[in-house]
Amino acid sequence: MQNTIFPKSLKKGDKIAIISPAGSVEETQLEETLTLIKSKGYEPILGENLYTKFQNGYSYAGTEKQRINDINWALNDPEISAIWASRGGYGCQHLLQDLKLVEFKKNPKWYIGYSDNTVIQSYLLKKGFATIHGQTIKTSSFGVTEESYELIFDILKGKKLNYKLNSNPNNRVGETSGILVGGNLALVYALLGTNYSFNFTDKILFIEDIGENFYALDRMIMSLELAGVFKKIKGLIVGGMTNMGNETDNKEYEESFDSFTYQLIADRVSKYDFPTVFGFPNGHIFDNRPLIIGSEINLKVGKKAIVEF
Repeated sequence: MQNTIFPKSLKKGDKIAIISPAGSVEETQLEETLTLIKSKGYEPILGENLYTKFQNGYSYAGTEKQRINDINWALNDPEISAIWASRGGYGCQHLLQDLKLVEFKKNPKWYIGYSDNTVIQSYLLKKGFATIHGQTIKTSSFGVTEESYELIFDILKGKKLNYKLNSNPNNRVGETSGILVGGNLALVYALLGTNYSFNFTDKILFIEDIGENFYALDRMIMSLELAGVFKKIKGLIVGGMTNMGNETDNKEYEESFDSFTYQLIADRVSKYDFPTVFGFPNGHIFDNRPLIIGSEINLKVGKKAIVEF
């Protein structure tokens, strides 16, 4: 089994590439986090097309070629020590067939992002590299906790993560360990059957999502079921599920951990016996604490749930 490669820790003065691999952003949406990065002693280097806009049925941060050029620059420039996505949205799938890792393999660096960035993280893990599934430079309209960023900086400094979570009625007791895979459910689902899909065998799967109708959420979970994913994994961690269903009908529409969504997922995986954790603070939510995709983790579920990296 291939061991996951962890990029080296950053030091003061190191350069962090800021790129927009998917949706377009405004300068004002990034100012606060760029200032935070500078205050930590790092130098943000802006990608050429960071603020570019290209309308093609969606507002992309540039054409596919422009976005591919930016991500390949960030991946392979030896002066860059980490890569931080400005946002998600849609568009990262366009880049997968053209990613270059020749210099990256000589000098691996952390890739930070979530949402649509899940597909980049799946690609990098298939090549053997860990990534940070955490808050992008742009925050959501509901903001983000200070810890969401502080814990990312802790990872960049080489610190380990340990999370202790409150119990959830949908949790399934047990203990296991394995490599963490996954991210945004819609993208995990979109990669099924492709060469870029995660390898789920003996892994612990993490999923989160936002803005899906309940039937669409169930369809994605059913696809994982039909693809045999739940027969392969050793554990399941479910994060933020917000803005689910219909805003008019769902009283929990604004909640981070929609209980009906949780029940749907719990029902679908009820015939399996792997440990399951619901309510992990990661996703399109205010408290978006980072996970390391590709890390070996210990998952212990009892009265409390413990996730150790």
